[in-house]
Amino acid sequence: MMYLKVVIGFVLLLVAAEFMVRGAVALAKKFGVSPLVIGMTVVAIGTSAPELVVGLQAGLSGSPGLALGNVIGSNIANVLLILGAAGLIAPIVSKHGALLGDAVVLMAGSILFAFFCTQGQIGGLAGGVLVLALVVFLYLSYRREHDHGGADAELHVEEVEEIGGLPDGTFVVWLALLGGMAGTIYGADLLVDGGVDIARDYGVSEEVIGLTLIALGTSLPELAASVVAALRGHADVAIGNVVGSNMFNILGISGVVAMVTPLPVSSQIISFDLWVMLGATTIMLPILLWGWRLSRPSAVLFLALYCGYITMQAVGVEQVLASF
Repeated sequence: MMYLKVVIGFVLLLVAAEFMVRGAVALAKKFGVSPLVIGMTVVAIGTSAPELVVGLQAGLSGSPGLALGNVIGSNIANVLLILGAAGLIAPIVSKHGALLGDAVVLMAGSILFAFFCTQGQIGGLAGGVLVLALVVFLYLSYRREHDHGGADAELHVEEVEEIGGLPDGTFVVWLALLGGMAGTIYGADLLVDGGVDIARDYGVSEEVIGLTLIALGTSLPELAASVVAALRGHADVAIGNVVGSNMFNILGISGVVAMVTPLPVSSQIISFDLWVMLGATTIMLPILLWGWRLSRPSAVLFLALYCGYITMQAVGVEQVLASF
């Protein structure tokens, strides 16, 4: 039954999140919201909705370790798995300067998040600081892009264009939005319940399940969106999706969940998984800052690194490290 819960949760998150984003984008357009604002807010929040709902469900149900593991594991999967998969389809090159500000904030936010983790717990105050940092960044980014435009604004507009349309009609839009929200919430509930049951059955920590199984499930919407973008010849949108999702994960999602319930940090996360996340973020910087090309051989390397990371979690990080 626990495996069935996980599978159904995966499917619901993938399908429901897609309809929720489409409905939210269509509704924003009906209210005359500009594609720039839609790309910066609706699309970014919508694609991170599975992580947010799973994090809140896990935190409120007494499994905060799963919530924190999901955030860190999703960021690792977004870089190594999603960019690797998209890069296999089409080489990824970021438009020069398009994500310069985002790259700097993502790296700074990752370091700030890691610092709070090293304190042993992310509490309500730290969560508030993370959320405030995200709000300030969004406001300053909007002012800059609205006033001056440029490659970064164009990329956000492209992200909106990649979102599939819906049939005309207000009823259809609201049905997609509300139905997608309900499906995402129910899918997250099933995924968390199944993940906790699996962790108990196999005697592994909830953090490890969050870092691997749950993180993979909540990253499915970004994976699908990035692969579709690459197939359509818009591979640069894939890296925009990853940067936006990772920023919302570490600042918005961890911050909101921590404000609801404190997030304890295990010793394994402090000594290993945080460094993997920071390393994955760092290897994106040449692509974001200097327009380096993510070629197919590099994409294969990304995927190999992710497979190695998952293997270490399955075998046991402490055992693997001890063998060296």
